[in-house]
Amino acid sequence: MLPVVASCLPPLVLASFRVLIHRDVADAGSARWLHATPPVIIVALLLLAPVLIDVALIMIFVGYALAVLNLGRAGPDALDEARFDGAVAAHRALIIAAASLCLSAFFDLAILMDFEWSKGKNVAFIVSNANLLSLLFISLTAIVASRAQARAATDTAQAPSMAAQDREALDRIRNLLVDQKLSRDENLTLSRLARRAGVPARQISGAVNRLAGKNVSQYINDFRIAEACRLLRETDMSVTSAMLESGFQTKSNFNREFRRVTSLSPASWRESARSPDV
Repeated sequence: MLPVVASCLPPLVLASFRVLIHRDVADAGSARWLHATPPVIIVALLLLAPVLIDVALIMIFVGYALAVLNLGRAGPDALDEARFDGAVAAHRALIIAAASLCLSAFFDLAILMDFEWSKGKNVAFIVSNANLLSLLFISLTAIVASRAQARAATDTAQAPSMAAQDREALDRIRNLLVDQKLSRDENLTLSRLARRAGVPARQISGAVNRLAGKNVSQYINDFRIAEACRLLRETDMSVTSAMLESGFQTKSNFNREFRRVTSLSPASWRESARSPDV
């Protein structure tokens, strides 16, 4: 049962991230049955060609790692069903999940090669150190992902029609976020924002990237931080209350975004904003 259970893991990893991406009903259901084929293939190999099971598992893990990376190729904005408050963290988790699948395939390959070359002489060593190396690799991947910054578009020579469309899309979004206070919705996603604005999610992502030089999550959080600053300056509510009122759900994300925008902690910013000018 172990190889059959192992073959079910990569499709489940992919499915866990697909729910964070908007898909039409037809598109979502058209190829869903294909993800049941890995365990079917492993069962068939158990009966017909057990010697090929290890190779098949390696191919399955690597193939699904590439599929997971493909889901997030556009960055956090690709996860348009994820809350803006957690889109960046979800994208980091996506990268780590893909790396973990590849790492598992690597250890399977190492064990397979050891049996071929030295009759399994070093298998105990490989298995005993696999968990430690996995944790180290995942930690390094998380550090690299946490330092990743959205890159501003470098192509400034846009066609006039595209520039006009970008400006119109951004105006619609700003109206929703400011006038209708949609930025304060803690469950706001790119998909929901696109439906409210009547603009495709991909167009919103491109417009924000080209005109604002940041991803949609950062763009939305800029409005939330502006609202939090107003509350901290004009009211006596606590920092936590201002955080929740402005649309954030977690204190760690709020503090990180607040420092990104203001270079200060919320408490320090409030003290600075309320201190009399000298």
